Amino acid sequence: MSADEDTTETEDVPEDEAAEEEVARAELFGEWSVTNIEYSDPSTERYITVTPIAHTMGRHSNKQFQKSEISVVERLINRLMQTDENTGKKQLATSIVSDAFDIVHERTEENPVQVLVEAVENSAPREETVRLKYGGISVPKAVDVAPQRRVDQALKFIAEGTYGGSFKTTTSAEESLASLLIGAANNDVSTYSVNQKEEKERVAAAAR
Repeated sequence: MSADEDTTETEDVPEDEAAEEEVARAELFGEWSVTNIEYSDPSTERYITVTPIAHTMGRHSNKQFQKSEISVVERLINRLMQTDENTGKKQLATSIVSDAFDIVHERTEENPVQVLVEAVENSAPREETVRLKYGGISVPKAVDVAPQRRVDQALKFIAEGTYGGSFKTTTSAEESLASLLIGAANNDVSTYSVNQKEEKERVAAAAR
């Protein structure tokens, strides 16, 4: 190996380390830290990714299941767009989530990213039912939910609860989302997403 090559390699290492440190210091929305996030559910931890990037411009859509590698915050933003009024309005949905995080921090004095992670964990159903046909008769059967689907379902419930709590009411979408995240993080059964999770598990328990 030449002296020039050796010098190049030694110079590259500090640059890479500096880049990693810079990413680690980056904050979501320029305000919220994404480090030291705690997970209480080991089964879904792999599928709840937290990064400081809230808009990857759909680069995950070319590979199946790669959605789990993007930030859970962006996945929530994408879920909020799946309504007639907000279809394709990513800037609006991002603004709703950003403002909701500010409200969550004001009310709880906690990192809203941590609150979101806890809300997703508490809203993720462990069991659901499928329909099996026996001789032309449909019979419900309880099945375990895959961890990735659990996260998908939790985000769906949170988005539905936000929409239902703010549509044709005086409550803003930001207020609705913030209240739902706080309630779900506290595992409050009266919260829409936790209630939906409990309902799915209740129906599954009856179908065992």
